[in-house]
Amino acid sequence: QVQLVESGGGLVQAGSSLRLSCAASGRTVSSSAMGWFRQAPGKEREFVAGISWSGISYADSVKGRFTISRDNAKNTMYLQMNSLKPEDTAVYYCAAAPKYPGAVVASLRGYDYWGQGTQVTVSS
Repeated sequence: QVQLVESGGGLVQAGSSLRLSCAASGRTVSSSAMGWFRQAPGKEREFVAGISWSGISYADSVKGRFTISRDNAKNTMYLQMNSLKPEDTAVYYCAAAPKYPGAVVASLRGYDYWGQGTQVTVSS
């Protein structure tokens, strides 16, 4: 069993930065594929970024602006978001896929554990 708790969301202006955190318990982040997803009102949940020991992947919409990382000692994953745009407004979720420790997983169906989400609102 894995428990995930996101934090760091908020209301910011376009061009600002935020850093989201995802604290994990029950299993180490280093032994799981981890990912960030987001869901805007009226839209499906979409992949933002993923990380495993084999690599990192980003959605095209956030490449060059967002950076995913993890601190194994703190058992925490991060999403550094720079140059935020109004279209980045969404609830952001972290997820864990312990059955794929060496793969970067972009599909929602690959993840077994989800956090409760944190709201990010970017005003223009």
